[in-house]
Order: sequence, then C-alpha cells, then structure tokens
Amino acid sequence: MIWLQKEIRLKARPRGFHLVTEEILRELPELEKLSVGMLNVFIKHTSAALTINENADPTVRQDFESFFNRAVPEDEPYYKHRDEGPDDLPSHIKGSILGCSLLIPVTEGRLNVGIWQGIYLCEHRNHGGNRQLVLTVYGE
Repeated sequence: MIWLQKEIRLKARPRGFHLVTEEILRELPELEKLSVGMLNVFIKHTSAALTINENADPTVRQDFESFFNRAVPEDEPYYKHRDEGPDDLPSHIKGSILGCSLLIPVTEGRLNVGIWQGIYLCEHRNHGGNRQLVLTVYGE
C-alpha cells in the first residue's frame, strides 16, 4: 500500500474556470506506480473551488462563469460580509456550492476519468492570488 501527500501551489489566475489537470499530474509522477488507488485533491481556500467537467470546449468554462455570476450576484443589499469587496461573499457561496475537494479513482497509473473530463480550478475572486492544493494519493 502506498500513501503520499504533497502540497502544491497553483499560479494566480483571473476569475473564471480553469483546467488544471495537467498541472496536478506533473506534480504526481508517483501515480504511475499504482495499479489501483484514489487521488484526493483538496483546495485550502474558501473563495475558490474544484470541480470536474468538460475539458475540450472552452465555452463550457465561460458558460459556468456566466451561470454562477447570475445565480450568485454581487452587491446584494442583504449581504453583510463585504470585508474584501463586492466579490467577497459571492466567492464564498460559490465555493460552498461547488466544494473544496475531489476524489478521483486511479487505475493502471492514470486518473480513471472520462475522455472529456478535466479538473477545474474555479476561481471566484477578481484577484484571488496563488491557490494551494493538498494532493493525497493512496493505493497499491
């Protein structure tokens, strides 16, 4: 049985939905040793999130951003938490809706995802900065 945990830092990105699958895989050459296992990806932030979705057509990522901005608008008069600007509370709500972790099966040294699936960093802040991920791999 193999257990491995790494913390990585993703470069700052603008607000939106960004594919980060390859960036994560570059940090995990150890995956190749696993015949079966799991990868847990956890983001250490409350104003960004992770999800898995379409990895080919960039309009999907644009549509995600449009949907979430409409579903969770900025500057609502009932928001009390505004410490860091108009995108502050909406970014926390979006992060809670999408979630902070992913659990992905590993089979024969590769992520066992669909051909059109990729890991998204969902950046909900206008200026979120670098984002830290904890990658935990276990299996045999």
